[in-house]
Amino acid sequence: MVYNAIRNLVEYGLETGLITENDRTYAINQLLEALRLDEYEEPAEAEASSEESSSRDLEAILKELLDYACSQGIIEDSIGYRDLFDTKLMNCLMPRPSEVIARFWDLYEKQGAEAATDYFYKLSQDSDYIRRYRVCRDQKWVTSTPYGDLDITINLSKPEKDPKAIAAAKLAKQSGYPKCLLCMENEGYAGRLNHPARNNHRIIRITVNDSKWGFQYSPYVYYNEHCIVFNGQHTPMKIERATFVKLFDFVKQFPHYFLGSNADLPIVGGSILSHDHFQGGHYTFAMAKAPIEKHYTMKGFEDVEAGIVRWPMSVLRLRGEDPDQLIELGDKVLGAWRAYTDEAAFVYAETDGEPHNTITPIARKNGSKYELDLVLRNNITTEEFPLGLYHPHQELHHIKKENIGLIEVMGLAVLPSRLKDELALLGEYIVEGKDIRSNEVLAKHADWVEEFLPSYGEVTMETIPGILQDEVGKVFARVLEDAGVYKCTPEGREGFDRFLKSVGFAE
Repeated sequence: MVYNAIRNLVEYGLETGLITENDRTYAINQLLEALRLDEYEEPAEAEASSEESSSRDLEAILKELLDYACSQGIIEDSIGYRDLFDTKLMNCLMPRPSEVIARFWDLYEKQGAEAATDYFYKLSQDSDYIRRYRVCRDQKWVTSTPYGDLDITINLSKPEKDPKAIAAAKLAKQSGYPKCLLCMENEGYAGRLNHPARNNHRIIRITVNDSKWGFQYSPYVYYNEHCIVFNGQHTPMKIERATFVKLFDFVKQFPHYFLGSNADLPIVGGSILSHDHFQGGHYTFAMAKAPIEKHYTMKGFEDVEAGIVRWPMSVLRLRGEDPDQLIELGDKVLGAWRAYTDEAAFVYAETDGEPHNTITPIARKNGSKYELDLVLRNNITTEEFPLGLYHPHQELHHIKKENIGLIEVMGLAVLPSRLKDELALLGEYIVEGKDIRSNEVLAKHADWVEEFLPSYGEVTMETIPGILQDEVGKVFARVLEDAGVYKCTPEGREGFDRFLKSVGFAE
């Protein structure tokens, strides 16, 4: 049966274009070496095309090969070891990085940017770097709110922590190679139990701000063509004028993609502040669709349309045909915000020498004009809100406690996997009238349920999933409101207005 699975994996490679017919024997031999086999016997045609191991079902083919590797003692039977090994198997079908890069830029020159990214996105999925069969398990829905339709996801594509791998990782020698998950050195890296395998990973080299950068896709694709653009050097993130230059350098090369950055301070920043990087993709978020509710002008920048966006977070949108003007004005706003204090609005540039103000920037091309969204962020903590005043408040932590990074800022909630089982069980308790507080896992949701349930009539097992999804979406809207420095209230808008006028904007 292992020969059958080998043949089917090679057929998969041929069907998807990972390899050509001239590569067939080479790929078979590479797989034999990985599986510690010395010979190969071509299966009968009928056996090879059996329904159970269709060459189109990559997950099933890999499971068969992984089961064989476990049975022969090649690997231990746990998800950590299996993920390392199936990536090694897929690399037997992969083109060299130079081939991928050459193909990408050839398509770019001859057919355009979209043809190039279409090719690379398909390759990233066909190679199993993006595990499609896991990503499709993520729960996704849309909730209508006063701010537009927010995207909600419960992330299920990241594998659960593997107890065997955790135990083995504690005993493993600590390594500083690669320095982090965003370093160029990840390309082709076999991985280890405390660092994911990247044998099948490929990176496109691009030039950004006259320096070498990498372009790849996120293995967890939270939205269409979710890409990561990262500095070729392991250097910390910093929001500065050069950040805006880098954003527009990329958008000018790939105008069908937006690109944005997490903020560069703890609490309001992203997960990897140690490596300068951006996230982008071919997707339009609710924030990008939100209109400007109040317009402003700036002397010397008369060609730039500016205004406060109708959004729960504090967003200034700059729009114009010349990205250089947006860069200059963006830098002016950033410098002013870094130093800005308004005690009446509880905005402090620093306390005890610790800076608090920064910006989450997003760049895109919209029609003939470029846009730069500047989201004002502040990471101050208080005794009442030790995790951050402009952070999801405690009463929302039962749904979302984590930092609000770039993706959430734009209107897509990435919620923890625990919610899948919690919401299913919570629905049963609600329909059956059980005491939610009696269950230690569900008790944290009790106040929330008591708040929204009276607004619904009779609930059934058919209607409760939709009700819970809608209410989770409303919680996310409140999360964004909490993270907004200036609230969508008359007082909040007055505070926002004071800041913009201090920069030099006029109505």
